[in-house]
Amino acid sequence: MMKSVLIAAGLIGLLVSPALGDDRYASRPPVVLSPDLTAPWLNQLGGAVRPVVYQRPAVQQRGFFQRRFFRRAPAVQQVAAVRPGVPVIRHQIEPQYLPQMVDYETKERPGTIVIDTNNRFLYLVMANGKARRYGVGVGKPGFEWAGAHKITRKSEWPVWTPPSDMISREAAKGHYLPARMDGGPENPLGARAMYLGSTLYRIHGTNAPWTIGSAVSSGCIRLRNEDVVDLYERVNVGTRVIVM
Repeated sequence: MMKSVLIAAGLIGLLVSPALGDDRYASRPPVVLSPDLTAPWLNQLGGAVRPVVYQRPAVQQRGFFQRRFFRRAPAVQQVAAVRPGVPVIRHQIEPQYLPQMVDYETKERPGTIVIDTNNRFLYLVMANGKARRYGVGVGKPGFEWAGAHKITRKSEWPVWTPPSDMISREAAKGHYLPARMDGGPENPLGARAMYLGSTLYRIHGTNAPWTIGSAVSSGCIRLRNEDVVDLYERVNVGTRVIVM
């Protein structure tokens, strides 16, 4: 009799234990990070600092096996309230590359654009010894240039048609460029473009704002999208541009 009771108790234990284990881990609480740990990162996204919640990976049952997978978070895109339709990617950027008014002594007339490629700055000359300064990305080694031109054309959300030599150069490195790309947030020319003389060079936006302050382009001068829109609205076709 006692032996039968022990066997029955053992069988009940085997049936109940997995269920209790499953119940124990069926609903896992989220892991919450303190706002103090994430404040520098959240400040780059703008808005109030809030705790960040990271959910544990979901578990999908497949017979005797379990397959863990992470749900990809949807891309976050902010749109500038003052310029609807222009995406603003918040990222860490050195303070000196943000737009600002500075003292700037020059013989060039107000309205002239002067680009200091060595220091990665573009100056829009203003009156009374002032200039509006923007951070820029410039030509990488072997693609530097200097000269004076005028803006001959302006374009919003420009189409990108890579030159044939660029297509061949990138293909040799295993990067295959499209023959043509319509304007849009993924376009390397960004939100605006100002064409210089009859050259292939442009002052334009970018889909890689983290490159501002670096020598990375094939000779074009790139700004953050929000900055190139600001500059675009301040200058006209015929504006003198000096690259040095």
